[in-house]
Amino acid sequence: MIVLIKGARLLGAEPTDLLLRDGVIAEIGSGLDGTGATVIDAGGLVALPGLVDLHTHLREPGREDAETIASGTRAAALGGFTAVHAMANTDPVADTAGVVEQVWRLGREIGYADVRPVGAVTVGLDGQRLAELGAMADSAAGVRVFSDDGRCVADALLMRRALEYVKAFGGVIAQHAQEPRLTEGAQMNESELSGRLGLRGWPRVAEEAIIARDVMLAAHVGSRLHICHLSTRGSVEIVRLAKQRGLPVTAEVTPHHLLLTEDLVAGYDARYKVNPPLRSADDVAAVREGLADGTIDAVATDHAPHPVEDKECEWDAAAFGMLGLETALSVVQHTMVDTGLLDWAGVADRMSFAPGRIGKCDGGDFAQARPLAAGEPANVVLVDPSASRTVDPAASVSLSRNNPYEGRKLPGSVVATFLRGFPVVENGELTQSSIQKGMR
Repeated sequence: MIVLIKGARLLGAEPTDLLLRDGVIAEIGSGLDGTGATVIDAGGLVALPGLVDLHTHLREPGREDAETIASGTRAAALGGFTAVHAMANTDPVADTAGVVEQVWRLGREIGYADVRPVGAVTVGLDGQRLAELGAMADSAAGVRVFSDDGRCVADALLMRRALEYVKAFGGVIAQHAQEPRLTEGAQMNESELSGRLGLRGWPRVAEEAIIARDVMLAAHVGSRLHICHLSTRGSVEIVRLAKQRGLPVTAEVTPHHLLLTEDLVAGYDARYKVNPPLRSADDVAAVREGLADGTIDAVATDHAPHPVEDKECEWDAAAFGMLGLETALSVVQHTMVDTGLLDWAGVADRMSFAPGRIGKCDGGDFAQARPLAAGEPANVVLVDPSASRTVDPAASVSLSRNNPYEGRKLPGSVVATFLRGFPVVENGELTQSSIQKGMR
């Protein structure tokens, strides 16, 4: 398939043309010959590399009532993502080569986005003994990211052993930083507001203490550590110090922690119940600053779909988690681009290149997050930054509706998403999947 994209602003810079042929970017320049090509007028649109999400819950196998690999990757494509990392807290848990290969193969068959399984650190996420890390790494899925996300690897000795193990093959441990004893029964950020609402508070130090411990373990072992969904000013400061020391530590922030604050919890609306909790306005300012200056490497959605009954209930009984794939880029534009904290090249780095490097999605069979240059895989997203929309959960392709942005007006719109040169989204709408049209 040949596609000529005319007049796109490459990473937000000057307009140029991109010629996509046979799954790669064949040429970039002005006045390219479009003979035999499908021509797309991209005047006013920004061209970005396909986005990579380090932190997605696709729920399959086991909770297909909340999401499936098919529905989740369709949501990813509409959000501009061409690769997602599927977290391990499925049923059965993705703690063996067999389960991660099942997830990986389903993603390939469906064809809307590449699915990179995240392997569990411990068997059953129970924090007692290491899972089959080497077998998952050697499987067809080529797992390089391991996480018990949803639970913290709280045992320091076990965390050290995990870091030692993955060092042998260049893997990374992605830690859900939550000291369990400090968060027993916690429901929201610990603050004056939590006291007034009668909800048990979730102290910032529960996150910061685990990050500080694990930074020291990573320094001792010399292995890669990644911090999931960082949410506090103190956490940003710890990671900043680690980077100043040259330690192999990376971190992500979610779109909702860039925008939403704990004040939303005052109405006991369980759409705003999330782990880690929504924090203060000061914490939001700190994570924006950290993302802008590179202390925080990546934006990751932590897309966490839940059935209606798990959210439309009393606050204490509600599940933790929010949707995020279809709105992530708009939230980043709103909080970072439109505020002048990042330009579009910075967005490409935080939402494509950096997560690709962390997840080892930048070469071989898993080539994603590559530069927009001739000869590179044609994973391209076209964004209209001048558009705006009011978020309507009913319009989502996710099976779930726990969208915290309902009724909000957000900027930007994904016009097209190309996965290895094939348009999986055109004019803001999903196409028939690439595998059905014989791309693979």
